[in-house]
Amino acid sequence: MYKSLVSVIVPAYNHEKYVQDTIKSIINQTYPNIELIVIDDGSKDLTWQKIQEIKEECEKRFVNIHFETKQNEGTCKTMNKLLSYANGDFIYLIASDDLAKPQAIEKEVEFLSKNHDYALCVGDNELIDANSTVGYWDKDRNFVYNSKDAKFKTFAQFIQKRAKFKLTSNKFGRYDKLFEENHIPNGYLIRKSILKKTGYFTPEAPLEDWWLMLQISKYAKLKYLDEVLFSYRWHSANTIKQTDKIENMGKQTIVHEIKILENIDINSLPKFCQKYIKKINKQGICTYKIGIPFIITINNYKKGNDKFKSIKLFNFEILKKKK
Repeated sequence: MYKSLVSVIVPAYNHEKYVQDTIKSIINQTYPNIELIVIDDGSKDLTWQKIQEIKEECEKRFVNIHFETKQNEGTCKTMNKLLSYANGDFIYLIASDDLAKPQAIEKEVEFLSKNHDYALCVGDNELIDANSTVGYWDKDRNFVYNSKDAKFKTFAQFIQKRAKFKLTSNKFGRYDKLFEENHIPNGYLIRKSILKKTGYFTPEAPLEDWWLMLQISKYAKLKYLDEVLFSYRWHSANTIKQTDKIENMGKQTIVHEIKILENIDINSLPKFCQKYIKKINKQGICTYKIGIPFIITINNYKKGNDKFKSIKLFNFEILKKKK
C-alpha cells in the first residue's frame, strides 16, 4: 500500500495566517509516500512568504515538492495547473486554511487500494474556528462552542440532515443524488486515473468540487468513511458564506452539466450510471414527494434551473405544470 505515491495539492490564496498549519498537517501524515504541490494564486498578503519559510522542512519530509507563485487567475486555472504537476497514483486536495488529520491519507489510500471500483474516498469533517479551536454549528450554521447549543457537531451531520439517504449507504456519491446537490465532505482522495475520463476543471462550472463529483460518479463509485479525518475551518472569509454568490455559481454549474448530458453518448458510460442519466434527461430530479405511494402523489421536479410540479394517480401522471 505504501508504494503508491500520493500527490497532495494545495491552492493557496490570502491565507497567511493558516497556510503553514495546513502544510504541517500534511507533514504530520502517517502515510510516508507523499509529494507536495503548492501554488500561490497571487495572494495580496504574506501567503507566499509563509510557504517559502517552511520549504526546508518540506524538502526533508516529502519525496518531491513543487512550490510556485503566479499572478491571480482564479481557482479553476490554479487547480488545473496543480493537477498537471501531480505524479501520484492518488490525489489529495486541501485548501490552504484547512487541516488533515494525521491518519487521513493512510486510511483513504488503504480503502482505495483494496476497492478498485471506487475512485474517491472521504471522511467526516470536524469544525474549527480561526484559532483552530474545535466547535459546532447551530441551526443557522453560526459557530458555537457549547455542545448543548449544537445542531450539527460535524460537517457530515449537516449534510445528512439535507440528504434523503444515509451517507453510509451505497447511494452516497451516486450520480442522481449528486445531481440534486453536492453531498461530499472535504478532504477527499481521488484515484488519479479517473481524470483521464472526467477531464480537468472548467470555468463554465464554477463550483469546481460539485462539478468534479458529478463527473467522477458517471464512471466509478464514491465512498464515505464514517470517522473524522479532516478539520474544516469556519471563519469570516469562507466563500461558502457568500450565499448569493454560491447560489449563482451553483446555477451556472448545473446548467453546464445539463449541456453535457444533452450531448453525451449514454452508451459510453457504465450501465450503473446510464439509468440515472436517462431519468434526469426525461423528467429531472424529484426534490419533493407527498401522498400515498402508488395511489396518489404530488411530486416536485428540478431539471437544470426549471422546476415542475407533477400529480400522479395510480402511478400515471395526470398533471404536469411548470412552477
